[in-house]
Amino acid sequence: MEKWFLRNVKGDLDEISRKLNISKFLARMLLNRGLMDIRLMDSFINPTLDKLHNPRLMKDLELGVDILKKSILNKEKIRICGDYDQDGNSSILTLYKGITRCGGNVDYVIPHRVTDGYGINERIVTEAKEDGVDLIITCDNGVSAFDAVKLAKELGMKIVVTDHHEISYTVDENGNKEYKLPEGDAVIDPKRPDCSYPFKELCGAGVAFKLIQVLYEEMGIDVEESYELLEFVAMGTVCDVVDLVDENRIIVKEGLKRINSTSNKGLKALIKVTGLEGRVINPYTLGFVIGPSINASGRLDCADTAVELLLTEDEDLAYEYAEKLHSLNEERKHLTEKGIKKVVEQIEMNGYKDHKVLVIYEEDIHESVAGIVAGRIKDMYYRPTIILTDSKDEDEVKGSARSIEEYDIFEEISKCKDLLNRFGGHSMAAGLSLNRENIEELRLRLNGQATLSEDDLIPKIYLDMRLPLEHITFNLVEELKLLEPYGKGNPKPLFGEKDIPVMRAFKIGKNQNTLKLILKMKNEKTIEGLYFGDVEEFERVMAEKHGNEEVIKMYKGIDNSIKLDIAYSPSINEYMGNKSLQVIIYNYR
Repeated sequence: MEKWFLRNVKGDLDEISRKLNISKFLARMLLNRGLMDIRLMDSFINPTLDKLHNPRLMKDLELGVDILKKSILNKEKIRICGDYDQDGNSSILTLYKGITRCGGNVDYVIPHRVTDGYGINERIVTEAKEDGVDLIITCDNGVSAFDAVKLAKELGMKIVVTDHHEISYTVDENGNKEYKLPEGDAVIDPKRPDCSYPFKELCGAGVAFKLIQVLYEEMGIDVEESYELLEFVAMGTVCDVVDLVDENRIIVKEGLKRINSTSNKGLKALIKVTGLEGRVINPYTLGFVIGPSINASGRLDCADTAVELLLTEDEDLAYEYAEKLHSLNEERKHLTEKGIKKVVEQIEMNGYKDHKVLVIYEEDIHESVAGIVAGRIKDMYYRPTIILTDSKDEDEVKGSARSIEEYDIFEEISKCKDLLNRFGGHSMAAGLSLNRENIEELRLRLNGQATLSEDDLIPKIYLDMRLPLEHITFNLVEELKLLEPYGKGNPKPLFGEKDIPVMRAFKIGKNQNTLKLILKMKNEKTIEGLYFGDVEEFERVMAEKHGNEEVIKMYKGIDNSIKLDIAYSPSINEYMGNKSLQVIIYNYR
């Protein structure tokens, strides 16, 4: 069972309301999102392009642009090395289109998930040399590719690293961290400890976008043109699950405008084949429909398909690529569900559910879905989760880690570096490989060093405030739209109310898997509540608390004893031209 908490961030609501010309209600919402600075609050509710930070503040960015500009002017061969996920695809598209616009001779390469693994490697570097490449630019990878970057330099090539991942470090005998960067000609990553860029949470495509902005300026191209790339950058930002605050919020808001009026043939084709045509594309549809379809090519096939989809000007080819991606994503869903079932069986049979950190080796999981499985298992058990599976090397296993807010998985796995062959990531997600013989030692060590308390391992529900249902108005719902788009770092507002009588309940939907509740407000009026969770579990809980007879009465609309506390978001229901207020119930007790 979850613990419910009421957010109560202190701040001068009157001053915020006056300075930003907003209600105190909205001021409270901004404080609850951790925004304490008026400038950031203004950027949040008015996320306009003029509020983007100066890209020249990023360490090595001007150096990287200078190298790139000279390569373009000298007609040198440039190769982009990306990654196989959505952010990697978005980064490649951003750089490719930007460099092409500047007249550069550029192509790209994407590591194969199974045969290459993550990021640039020595094979890719050697091949680039054989192909006569003069300059390699990495995107969404490279900051931990020490050997590959060193080889590029030894072979006489220039290499510019653009990345957003955590910087590798070692810890000396005094516990001090010593950070280590690859020996590239320029290493551009806002997470560098010596980088003074004011926003550290850009995705890989965001960093690539900053590079192109300055390149355009240096090549005499209006920087306004760079904004055309935001539809790609927005996709990478949402799908890489970075915090939707500060610049990321501006990128996504502006990118969504462009996506919803896109002329990109590939994107239009993908929107159509995934059933989204005619609907407004938002962060949810980007993150759970479009993004997974694009990612599917890198998971189960070759990630080049997704890039080519968004580069092609051939409408027929665009639909061919889109259909292929959609089909691959359906296969990916099947593999994911199969993998989750196997892992749950292991956890339940082997007593792992008592572990604070779940480390599960399952040879039958396709390595391309290990990260998705880890995320789903983490949500089910509310435990940091590492899913390991077989690799092409019979002595080695590889996998993905996903974490909870209370546990920095990058930091904790870093303490076990001696057991690992490769490792990279950030506080909430990581990728790793190790010898099969080290699995049990990794499990023991991570659990032994974990300082997670029992309370840490209970899911938390954070409510913005207690809001009586009778206080919901159309104006309030409209005002909340200023907080969109929602995502990581900017959750959908969640309100709470206690002791609400349930006048009647209906099962609705094709599979009778949605619950519509008629809730009685304190002013004796009613409002509809929709619950999309487990209806059978809801009935079981109600029967356990109040008895089956009261549940039957609830469904018949007869006076009953059932009352609920709910965590909800208010919304507007539009049907046949009529509008009414309703609440979407996310949790109950």
